[in-house]
Parts: sequence; C-alpha cells; structure tokens
Amino acid sequence: MTLPLQYPWQRALDDACRRRFDLFFRRVVASVSPGVHYLHNWHIDAMAAHLHACARGDITRLIINLPPRMMKSTLVSVAWPAWLLGHDPQRRIMAASYAQSLATKHSTDCRLVLQRAWYKRVFPETRLSDDQNEKERFVTTKRGHRLAVSVGGAAVGEGGTVLIVDDPLNPLQANHRTQRDAANAWFDHSFATRLDDKQCGAIVVVMQRLHAQDLSGYLLEKGGWEHLCLPAVATTTMHIRCGDWQHTRHAGEVLHEAREPAALLARTATELGSMNYAAQYQQAPVAQAGQMIPSAWLARYDVLPEGGRIVQSWDTGIKAGMQHDASVCLTMQEVDGVHYVRDVQEVRMEYPALKRFMLAQAERYAPEAILVEDKASGQSLLQDLRHESEWPWIAQQPQGDKQSRLLRVSPMLEAGKVMLPKEAPWLSDFLKQLLGFPEVNHDDMVDALSQYLNWIRGQVLHAKPLIRRV
Repeated sequence: MTLPLQYPWQRALDDACRRRFDLFFRRVVASVSPGVHYLHNWHIDAMAAHLHACARGDITRLIINLPPRMMKSTLVSVAWPAWLLGHDPQRRIMAASYAQSLATKHSTDCRLVLQRAWYKRVFPETRLSDDQNEKERFVTTKRGHRLAVSVGGAAVGEGGTVLIVDDPLNPLQANHRTQRDAANAWFDHSFATRLDDKQCGAIVVVMQRLHAQDLSGYLLEKGGWEHLCLPAVATTTMHIRCGDWQHTRHAGEVLHEAREPAALLARTATELGSMNYAAQYQQAPVAQAGQMIPSAWLARYDVLPEGGRIVQSWDTGIKAGMQHDASVCLTMQEVDGVHYVRDVQEVRMEYPALKRFMLAQAERYAPEAILVEDKASGQSLLQDLRHESEWPWIAQQPQGDKQSRLLRVSPMLEAGKVMLPKEAPWLSDFLKQLLGFPEVNHDDMVDALSQYLNWIRGQVLHAKPLIRRV
C-alpha cells in the first residue's frame, strides 16, 4: 500500500508513537476525546508498563484498581487493544463491561482510532476488514478482532488471546450480593474459559473497588494475580515496579495532584461518605459485617428547634399481626439543613384502619409533603388518599435494593445531618433496626428513613421545589 508523502517531523513522530505507548496514548485521547485537556501522570506509565508486560507474556493475570475518572478505560479498553492490533493484527481481543452499551462505546472508540489517518501511518499493516466492521465486533484483514460483550452475556463460540474486564459492576450492583455473585460466577464459568491459550494468554481486570467481595476481591482472595493498586492518597510508602519501570510513592501523596488535588479529594470523601470513599477512591472496601450505620454517626438533640418544615415518610403494609411487616410513619422536621426525627409511629392495621390513621397523622403534624412508596399497598392508598383529602401525598419509586438506598444517603448520617431525640418511646426499636440493618427481622423504620433521605437528596441534586399544601 502506498502511503501519502510525509514530512520528516511527521515520520519521526509516527516512529516514536510506534515505539512509545505514552505518545501513542496521547494521540488516542486527542482522537476519542478532542475536547479533553490531557494531563499526563506517572500512573498512566504504571498501567502502561504492566500492560506491556501482559503483551510480552511476562504477566498473564493482572488486576488494576484505581479511582474513577483516571482514564483507565481509555487506556485499557481503547488504546491498548488498538496498540496490540497495530503490532499484531492477528490478535484476538475480547472486552467486557457491566453494560453492553458501555462495552460498545469502548469498542466504537477503539475502532475510531484504527480508522484515523495517523494510526494507518503508524501501523500500515493493520487494516479493518470490509466484511465485518461493526460497533461490537470489528475484524482486521489478518483476521484479528476486538469483540465487546457485557458481563453476564454469552460469548458462545468466541475466544481471544487477550481478555479484558473493565468495570464489571456499577456501584448499585456491587451492593447487591446476588449481582456480585453472578458477576463472579460469570467470570469463572464463562468469560475466563474463552481464553485461547490458558498458559500464555492474558486476562486483565481494571476497575474501581466497590465492595470487599467484588470481582477484584474475589480474584485476589483466590490468588495468582499481579495487582497494581493505586489509591487516591497513599497510606504508606509504595515502591511500584514492573520490568525496568519503577516509581516510589510516599505516604500521603495524592495520585494525580493536577487532576484531583487533596482539597478536592477531601470534599469528595465528605460527599461520598467514609465507606464509599474507602472503596472507590482508596481501593480498600470495608467488609460490611452486618452493620452499615455505626452508632457514632447518630447525633442527638434535647429540644426540637423552632421553624423549618415537616415532612412525613410512610412505609406501608396492610395486614395485621406481628408476623407481617408493619406500617411506619416517620415524621421529620428539617431546620437549616439538619433533619430531626420528630416522631415514629409503627402500626399493623388492615387497609381501612390504616387509611384513617394516615389521615390522622397528617392532621396531627400538618406536613408540607407526605412520601408514600408507590408499590403494593401504597399504590391503592395513594389513589384513595388523594381523592379524599388535599394533603400533599407524593408517590416515591424505590431505586435499587434496600441496602443500596441506605448506602446512597449514608454520607448524610455520617455528617451528623440526622438528629435523634435523647429519649422517646419508639427510640429503642428505631435504633435496633437502624444499627442492626440489614441483619434484622424487620426494617420498616429503616425503609421510611432512607426513603425520606433519598427524597431530600433528590431535592438537592435536581433543585425541585417543595410541594406545599395550600
């Protein structure tokens, strides 16, 4: 193939990109994210050195853990496959992510790189085949390929010399045990078996840590994996080596000061809460052994302040008897951004009596909003209550499982934004449920609290006006 005439400086740059992955990566970023100002950092070199070792066969099992937004996907799922196919257009690469749409995006970006004029100059022997050039799967004229799949998806009949798993779970999935277990089982019984050469082929897992038993934790516990762990802030002096490349990182050193300085990380830690920050940024998830909310997070008040607004949160059931879930009414008073638990009512009533009780609680406290979970018994109650009264009944659609809903608002609890009375008839039962969650028989009070806090969180995030009773 005849290539267009090149200027000497262009030929030198192309030759350098062929040899140096750091220069190649800069051009990849400019191609797939033209509006992004690229800031190079040593952690890019660390990942590149380990990926080079995988390409050479020096490392066959690699786990990379680092905080979000540190260009890990662009490096591992976009640039590295393009680089591998450039040096060997017969490479067969499979890459998986938690969602097919995300896996397809990475594949599309990689294909875009192979179509760039500069890439064709750098790697003149690597060309896309016309007979199979799709978003999820593209093939070279030498019959190498890159295939995008989702975690849990089937890849029957497919294989690869290199397998990549990039973010196998999102944060909501990671807090659901069945989804964690499903991802781990999929890796063992489906994805890892797709490796063409079990001895020399490479498997790379790159992700932010989300849970003690996420895929990284599961694989590290089994052993046999090279581990590149890059926390946002070094807790000890770290000597990172791979082949001839090495870097010393001192305790307290921020991973990428120009991108996320210490002050920004401190704010992120406050916003996420200690558990989420420890996992996603420090790559050190805390094992949740039955207690998600420590008692130290729960502030107390002697006397309710004046003013503010009152909101009620309902978790409803419509059967009597101690064996059934209770209906809980949580009455909250918000003053200057602090949320005071004013009253908790737990009852077990049949539908007609429960409806009358809900109206009585509204009359008692005159709330500016009444939150009711919009499923099961709550749906019928909402319809009747809206028809029979003018109180501001607001339907709430729960997002995710119970643990995920509480975890999302745990930073508010940790920051002392929720205040409990020092004494109340219902306080003992409330603390039993909250401090024992999720290992408790009944969690209706916790559901009512997380529903209220998630609603408040949504108000802040989306700046929605409060619905007031006229």
